[in-house]
Amino acid sequence: MNENSKKKLKLKVSAIKDGTVIDHIPAKNLFKVISILKLDKIENQITFGTNLDSKKLGAKAIIKVSDKFFEDDEINKIAMIAPHAKLNIIKDYDVVEKKIVVIPDKIVGIAKCFNPKCITNNEIVTTCFKVISEAPIALKCKYCEKITADDEIVVL
Repeated sequence: MNENSKKKLKLKVSAIKDGTVIDHIPAKNLFKVISILKLDKIENQITFGTNLDSKKLGAKAIIKVSDKFFEDDEINKIAMIAPHAKLNIIKDYDVVEKKIVVIPDKIVGIAKCFNPKCITNNEIVTTCFKVISEAPIALKCKYCEKITADDEIVVL
């Protein structure tokens, strides 16, 4: 493969001047990340790609958001569905900072309790979980004390 072909392969998703790139998202979780960060509700230019080749994940997704710099608490929210995600902060087309998501100790108002009898599923009560395991992620409900495991997590 010649050098020109290699460059074309790398440019599957165009560069942004200023903003944030969220990389290494498991491909199956792309739309969950978009939902958690409420990217479907903003006016900024958003570019995303999915099922891109990844040595680490097999298939990954990437999101590029122009002119948006996320707060740490926003970024940490995605850790429960994209624990290996990396953020690149872009200014004038250059990466000026790299961040790694961190799973917070407490998850509030992001996930649904899997227990249908939980008060959070029957009353207007904000969900609250303690993270009891990071790999795979497991959340313990503050109210019913049931454990919501990785494959049962439903993002609100």
